[in-house]
Amino acid sequence: MSFLQFFVWGAWMITIGVYWFQNKQWSGSEFGAIFSTLGISSLFMPALTGIIADKWINVEFLYGILHILFGCTFLYLPYVDDPQTFFWVILLAMIFYMPTIALSNSIAYSLLKKKGYDVIKDFPPIRVWGTVGFVVAMWVTDLTGNKALTGQFYISAVAAIGLGIYAFTLPACPPLRSNTENASLSGRLGLNAFRLFRIPKMALFFIFSMFLGGALQLTNMYGDAYLSDFGNIPAYADSFVVRHSTIILSISQISETVFILAIPFFLRRFGIKQVMLISMLAWVLRFGLLAYANPIDGVWMIILSCIVYGMAFDFFNISGSLFVETSTHPSIRSSAQGLFMMMTNGFGAILGSFMSGFLIERYFTEDSGRMMWQEIWISFAAYALVIAFLFSFLFKHRHEPATSDEPATAKG
Repeated sequence: MSFLQFFVWGAWMITIGVYWFQNKQWSGSEFGAIFSTLGISSLFMPALTGIIADKWINVEFLYGILHILFGCTFLYLPYVDDPQTFFWVILLAMIFYMPTIALSNSIAYSLLKKKGYDVIKDFPPIRVWGTVGFVVAMWVTDLTGNKALTGQFYISAVAAIGLGIYAFTLPACPPLRSNTENASLSGRLGLNAFRLFRIPKMALFFIFSMFLGGALQLTNMYGDAYLSDFGNIPAYADSFVVRHSTIILSISQISETVFILAIPFFLRRFGIKQVMLISMLAWVLRFGLLAYANPIDGVWMIILSCIVYGMAFDFFNISGSLFVETSTHPSIRSSAQGLFMMMTNGFGAILGSFMSGFLIERYFTEDSGRMMWQEIWISFAAYALVIAFLFSFLFKHRHEPATSDEPATAKG
């Protein structure tokens, strides 16, 4: 499940920029709107489907239906010939796909706890297969010559439909039907997860998750387009980095596999605050390296930035999901994970896509239409540095290193 969940995403997520700019030659501002669909759909769908899964429908059944609907939508995408229609089709597809990320976490946590496993220790080795799936999908898209073609959408669609069918064979994860006779209206509607905003520490956690979600969208949106753009410079046009930019960027996901497995140690040793702060500083380094890299004598900076990405992504995304799981009641597991998704891939994605699209077009694009990549990456690095500085002072969390299998992130 974890492998196919992210194979579906990796088949097109990184390469859609190449398809957009090289194949269709549509504008950069409209491309920002395309990535905003991840955010728009995540504003309501993960929380909504999480409530449905917590209250009424087996998680694995809802998960399978959503993947099949996504696959059918993506099969239509290659036939779209104008950017406006492309936006609406992508938005519909994201409405189906984005909530499945949180639902896949809920399925894993539910089954692990039923069998008596420790999610802090045993979830990361399962989640690492999602990263493997993402990498394999990127390589398949690149090596089949589809990174600028519609084939990437067919690859994703077939995998999604296959995963949807497979999901119906997963062990049952029924809703935890608590007694709601005397429950409040919010409890009967499954909105209790939103009460987490009443807890100052959780509210700050979700707010900073939103800002870090914006940083993630920046690298996803522009990474492949940045490397491919070196092809316009004769000295770099025939370099391996330009010809196989998607494979180079897959080093980022390969790096994830190492840092995912390191998460249990770091969480138990340092706690969620320090782990997330490390993630923010890793984003600063990631963007800074890209600002001064090139495909020949600066290729080591590109590779190092990809390695750093593994820490930047995992120490925020995976650790954050585990923090939410160990800080909330099982009865709101799916809706709490949906809330985390809403803040990161919802508000965060919108913040990152719209703001970056506006600023790049207004301040970092030459009259010839060429993007000023160095200035772009430096501004992204400054953004991540400011977020890290504020987080270090505002987020209060008492960490006690775990001495047993007790989840350390639940303390404080």
